[in-house]
Amino acid sequence: MTIASGTPATHSRPGLAELIEKIRRCARQESEPLVTARRVADVLAEHRPGAHLLTAAERAGSADGYTRHTLHTETAFSISAVVWRPGQITEIHDHLVWCSFVVLQGTETENIFDLDGGRLVQVDRRERPAGSVSGTAPPDDIHQVHNTGDTVAITLHVYGADLSQGTSVRRTYQPG
Repeated sequence: MTIASGTPATHSRPGLAELIEKIRRCARQESEPLVTARRVADVLAEHRPGAHLLTAAERAGSADGYTRHTLHTETAFSISAVVWRPGQITEIHDHLVWCSFVVLQGTETENIFDLDGGRLVQVDRRERPAGSVSGTAPPDDIHQVHNTGDTVAITLHVYGADLSQGTSVRRTYQPG
């Protein structure tokens, strides 16, 4: 994965300031992490941000691996856009915090895993086209994400923590 730096300010990303304020309202409400993740997913579905949040250069991605662009961070949450060229894939992993996302462009494929007697088992596979939203929270969030399509895919993720100094990944898993 490549983490991009030097991204343009919030005011130069159309619709981002309004989206941040709506997410901020959700994050302030006291609730279980999964409830917050689902509320934020509802905001993403209602707000319908587009790939235009990223510059043309950011939307191109990198041949070296999927690229994460941090768009906003504060104590309660972070917003990142991830650009996936065809064939790019994450490790199998889970998270420390809740996460909500929307597919802005292309199709994201997600393999869902569970632990069965300490053994990692794939239990589902979800194809998510542009416009799809989801929200999840630990501990039921072991997954692997990739672009199985033949065009660039872009996803927008909201994580329930300030990730300016790190990642939301709790641990990675080896298949089988």
